[in-house]
Amino acid sequence: HAHGGAQAHSGTVSWGMAAQATLHCLTGCAIGEVLGMVIGTALGWPSMPTIALAVFLAFVFGYALTMRGVLRAGLSLAAAFKVALAADTVSITIMEILDNGVMLIVPGAMHAGLGSALFWGALAFAFLVAFLITLPINRWMISRGKGHAVVHQYHH
Repeated sequence: HAHGGAQAHSGTVSWGMAAQATLHCLTGCAIGEVLGMVIGTALGWPSMPTIALAVFLAFVFGYALTMRGVLRAGLSLAAAFKVALAADTVSITIMEILDNGVMLIVPGAMHAGLGSALFWGALAFAFLVAFLITLPINRWMISRGKGHAVVHQYHH
């Protein structure tokens, strides 16, 4: 797409397009989230520092995945970072609130240990909840030229 996001995405956005954008965001979130949870759990950290690390890494990996694509399209590092901020911040924020909230409310999940089915099951469920709730929000944002729509002009 060689035109701006707002013009390119006015009107109806397919659920497939929204799902693809949401999965892209969830991939970066999941990489950072899992890494943060694994590090915090392995080190025996309390819930809040573990969650803080997981959230930080979710943003790092979420932005990095978006930046990788737009850097290939020829943007400078600074411009790619601005695109990633515009494309992913709302989606990552919502996902992080949801998936960490689920981890906190599932009894024992945060302290179950890396070898526990409870830990991994709760984390998988948390990602599912985050995807399902973020999907319609992303669809709405893309239809208005916001969120992941700002990245589409750089895809060939």
